[in-house]
Amino acid sequence: MKQTVRFLFVIMGFLIVTSSWAAFKDFDGKPHQLTEFTGKGKWTVVMFWASDCRVCNAEIGQYIQFHQDHKDKDASILGVSLDGQARLDAARDFIKRHAVPFPNLVGEPEDIANLYQTLTSNEWVGTPSFLVYSPQGKLLAAQAGAVPPELIEKFIQQNSKSANQGQ
Repeated sequence: MKQTVRFLFVIMGFLIVTSSWAAFKDFDGKPHQLTEFTGKGKWTVVMFWASDCRVCNAEIGQYIQFHQDHKDKDASILGVSLDGQARLDAARDFIKRHAVPFPNLVGEPEDIANLYQTLTSNEWVGTPSFLVYSPQGKLLAAQAGAVPPELIEKFIQQNSKSANQGQ
């Protein structure tokens, strides 16, 4: 009996931790999960960023252009800020300063690192980092570090035929 109770507490703790990994908030405080944005018939590129990330600030324009070029066709971008609740104003300023038109969520850095590691089996390195989901919602690629949008486009093009066959 004692082992059963201990096992249940371990399982309950795991469920609480994993659900917090998957939960993000929008900038109005409403909770969301990645699954709400994936598997909608388009490729989904998840970009993890931070307001104080030099590379994120330097390259966000490329991802905005990618979003503009693809949003009505075959792909969308979801931004996820690692600024957490403590730096919510800095994340808002980043979005405003760069006029970021795609949806963005915010999460706690530790939760995002754990989620990335769970989803990819790779250690979290930092921002920017990317996940690419097929139109059916299957995670097909993960990359730590900046990725030129042309490589994302090439990956989507190369994998679109096989992703469509999986429908």
